[in-house]
Amino acid sequence: MGIIEKIKEIEAEMARTQKNKATEYHLGQLKAKIAKLRTQLLEPPKGSSGGGEGFEVTKYGHGRVALIGFPSVGKSTLLTMLTGTHSEAASYEFTTLTCIPGIINYNDTKIQLLDLPGIIEGASEGKGRGRQVIAVAKSSDLVLMVLDASKSEGHRQILTRELEAVGLRLNKRPPQIYFKKKKTGGISFNSTLPLTHVNEKLCYQILHEYKIHNAEVLFREDATVDDLIDVIEGNRKYIKCVYVYNKIDVVGIDDVDRLARQPNSVVISCNLKLNLDRLLAKMWEEMGLVRVYTKPQGQQPDFTDPFVLSADRGGCTVEDVCNHVHRSLVKDLKYVLVWGTSARHYPQHCGLGHVLQDEDVVQIVKKKETEEGGRGRFKSHTTGPARISDREKKAPLKT
Repeated sequence: MGIIEKIKEIEAEMARTQKNKATEYHLGQLKAKIAKLRTQLLEPPKGSSGGGEGFEVTKYGHGRVALIGFPSVGKSTLLTMLTGTHSEAASYEFTTLTCIPGIINYNDTKIQLLDLPGIIEGASEGKGRGRQVIAVAKSSDLVLMVLDASKSEGHRQILTRELEAVGLRLNKRPPQIYFKKKKTGGISFNSTLPLTHVNEKLCYQILHEYKIHNAEVLFREDATVDDLIDVIEGNRKYIKCVYVYNKIDVVGIDDVDRLARQPNSVVISCNLKLNLDRLLAKMWEEMGLVRVYTKPQGQQPDFTDPFVLSADRGGCTVEDVCNHVHRSLVKDLKYVLVWGTSARHYPQHCGLGHVLQDEDVVQIVKKKETEEGGRGRFKSHTTGPARISDREKKAPLKT
């Protein structure tokens, strides 16, 4: 029996099992088994020489956005309109067969936009080159899920389910669970608040399913069984997602209003070029990019080429700006002057831990190079020769 058949058999058993207090331990073990099998499904087969052909392209710019959706929903047209890169669009499905990159120039930054082939139901099991598409999405900073406004609402649930099956968690944050394997000592289970979904016995059963008998587990929030399994697996990717409803020109105004009011959703029309500016603003807001401008001492700030930081790519502190300039600059830093919304007054003297905000201006002041041994009468050494034999002999006094 293959891995896919085992997963379907366990899913059928879960569907037959009633959910109550008596069966919650059994359901927790079944969920752990499914997670293990899906992890095995993503691993390359043993004995294979390479990973096969993929869609990966070189990272470029300050951020990466991936377009994911069913075939013929307007992904290629959206890429062409936002970036100017030509991506073939036609009235038949699977027009795009490979990854086509484009660059969006927005707010002095460069954002890489990837047009991926359409995925279908069962993509997590490898249908329609779904695994390669989802692997590229894992390396992105933001996912744009392009949906057809005229189709049923079920497409959004199908795509979300396929992405979650391969370890992508959309618009979620990592659970506040501390987990560490140990060599001895058994399982230590603690929590900082009352738990309603998981208890000590269920946690032991899930860990034993993974053959983990020595570990430390600490719950800092009321997490579910699925959150605990995600922490144990350790290969989950938490990524932001914006739901883009295209083709709003073929539906009624009531449907457009309902779709636009849903969380993390934007309605557009590539045919009539409607609401594309709102889509770019939403992308910028979700990616959380921070532009930092530099100011040389005694000169005007340089507003042409900013340093672009983000919390997902290193951080947004003064130390990150110094590392962008040069790695050795942190050692020579004396202080930093900051102008902008993150400063309490202009200018503010800041240290390495100060968190910067968008469009801040930074002036870096380095330590002055001092002479070794002090200056003036505080010198600890002389400029004369070290050995007595090398000293110049004075002329004898005339008597």
